[in-house]
Amino acid sequence: MSIKVMLADDHMLVREGIKHLLEYDKSIEVIAEANNGMECIEKLCEISPDILLLDINMPVMNGLEVLEELKKRNCYIKTLLLTVHGEIEYLVKAIEIGADGYLLKDSGSEELKKAINEILKGESYIQPSLLPALNSRLINKDIDKEKLESLTKRELEILKQVAEGMFNKEIAINLNISERTVKNHISNIFKKIDVSDRTQAAVFAIRNNVVNLY
Repeated sequence: MSIKVMLADDHMLVREGIKHLLEYDKSIEVIAEANNGMECIEKLCEISPDILLLDINMPVMNGLEVLEELKKRNCYIKTLLLTVHGEIEYLVKAIEIGADGYLLKDSGSEELKKAINEILKGESYIQPSLLPALNSRLINKDIDKEKLESLTKRELEILKQVAEGMFNKEIAINLNISERTVKNHISNIFKKIDVSDRTQAAVFAIRNNVVNLY
């Protein structure tokens, strides 16, 4: 009995290539395709694939948003994210939402099939080259948590706006405070989270879900 797969990717050539690779030895059948996140959700309401291969970068609703929506609907389906994003923050976010696997698009067909089979056996599968960074990130998570908890509510508001690319004047207007006060808050934030500039502060904010990647 063949494994039933659904493909969600906004590039037709990518879908056709993956479908050809998966169906080559007749052990896997691609039963549905979607070219955006919303279409993916709609089709999943009609069919029941064994596993969903999901891209992150898609129009209308991206792959991480699809995972969030499935979670809200209590619709559990084994999901392998197949993406170009090797950045550890995307991987951590995908795991937090509930993805069963994470594989980069530069992987070979054998590794893709291995990932599918591992996930269907109830295991998780993470691209091996990403595991060292993932382990390091999980260790640092507790340290980040302590730093976050040291921030006041107002400091968190300002950190969020810094991460969104706002200047001190814009933040001051938004929060109805003086630019000098904003500058003082930012100085305190940098000390508390141990960063030296706005870019590092933004990375910290994204890493800890103060602002979203998407």
